[in-house]
Amino acid sequence: MLGAQYRSWLWAGFALWALAAGASGHATAAKEPTVEDLKGRLASTSIGGKPRLCVEIAQKQLDVADKLYAASEVEKGQGALTDVVAYAELARDYAIESHKYERQTEIATRGMTRKLTDLLHSLGHDDQPPADHRRSRVRPLSERD
Repeated sequence: MLGAQYRSWLWAGFALWALAAGASGHATAAKEPTVEDLKGRLASTSIGGKPRLCVEIAQKQLDVADKLYAASEVEKGQGALTDVVAYAELARDYAIESHKYERQTEIATRGMTRKLTDLLHSLGHDDQPPADHRRSRVRPLSERD
């Protein structure tokens, strides 16, 4: 009898834990800022916080570009890639200027370069040159001029 009661309490506790974990997952997903929100916050952010914000914008736009290319929306994907390049360059420049978030920007930029390379390999031959040009412009801090 004690074993059955213990198991029922254990299952009830597990169910409550799973319910709480699921609810907290939905709450954090709803609070995630959009690219437009992040772009709006960029102007009011201090110079030390701008590299992190620019990296986040570039990464989100890279995810959008990847999805657009997967959906065969090449023109929209190229527009998103233009944002990726612009904000990756801004992140690099702000990191150099502020001497903050340099290592993290370097790591994030290298990751974006790898993802752009993977994206490039998934494209058709005609769609590769514009994406390759944008990939070559996303350079880590160690490769700066």
